[in-house]
Amino acid sequence: MTPFKDVAKFLRESRVNKMLTDRTIVYESHVRMFWKSVRYKEKENVIYSAIQKRDENDKKIDVEIKFNVGDMRRVLD
Repeated sequence: MTPFKDVAKFLRESRVNKMLTDRTIVYESHVRMFWKSVRYKEKENVIYSAIQKRDENDKKIDVEIKFNVGDMRRVLD
């Protein structure tokens, strides 16, 4: 195998592959909106955030997002 093929094989088999091939679009405005309303509860070791979205009738509704360290690791894995 050539060095390039070795590197390509390593990347395909590693966690880096998802990062390099994922096509998810993350908008800066969404990230800012999330962190603007975030709060951390140390006792529960949980991060909470509330965002607004529109329902099927175009009415604004608040949605609470809650996750912990395990959730974060699972997503980043």
